[in-house]
Amino acid sequence: MAEVSPTTNRFAQFKLVLLGESAVGKSSIVHRFVKNTFDDLRESTIGAAFLTQTITFPETNTTIKFEIWDTAGQERYKSLAPMYYRNANAALCVYDITSRSSFNKAQDWIKELKRQAPEGIVIALVGNKSDLAEDRQVEADEVEEYIQQQTSEEDGNSRIITSECSAKSGEGVLEIFNSIGRALPVEEVINASSRGRSAGGARQQGGIDLARARRQQAAAANSSCC
Repeated sequence: MAEVSPTTNRFAQFKLVLLGESAVGKSSIVHRFVKNTFDDLRESTIGAAFLTQTITFPETNTTIKFEIWDTAGQERYKSLAPMYYRNANAALCVYDITSRSSFNKAQDWIKELKRQAPEGIVIALVGNKSDLAEDRQVEADEVEEYIQQQTSEEDGNSRIITSECSAKSGEGVLEIFNSIGRALPVEEVINASSRGRSAGGARQQGGIDLARARRQQAAAANSSCC
């Protein structure tokens, strides 16, 4: 591997989406990562929220910018999810360690990502609310067994990152995004970007039709929930 010059400033940008059942703490994880804050009374996300944050890996002088789409967990917004994980580079499938149903839902999201998300997407299965370990319904060895099963079904080109965290205390949150950053194809993106600049071209990024997204969010919010 080529040695990186200490004066070299390297940059890569990736789209990341959060998926999971309502009230598992997706927004709390994002706000802890982006703003280092926690709000016990945070309202449920409507449709999706967009935030950005960067992390730096000093050993390679590389900065990664995450474009983060925090999706709503309510069932009536589920049809919007493909619009957000389309062209995503990474996905956090979040569950609450005190809720078995949320763990089952996170597994459903992983199945959907494997069917419809871009090839090579980095998936993280994240158990939130580790500060409530005494009320745990999902054991760590159960998660490990699930991951081993998924790994045996893979072709070796992808893997699932697993972790637990507490958005309330902040424990483990930064480590999750660091792990994702290290699993992303940073070198490939930087090299492609350099080639594009050399050729006088602009780097193309996957985006979202925000006007369409707002229309669909409004329709979902106005519909009755089953």
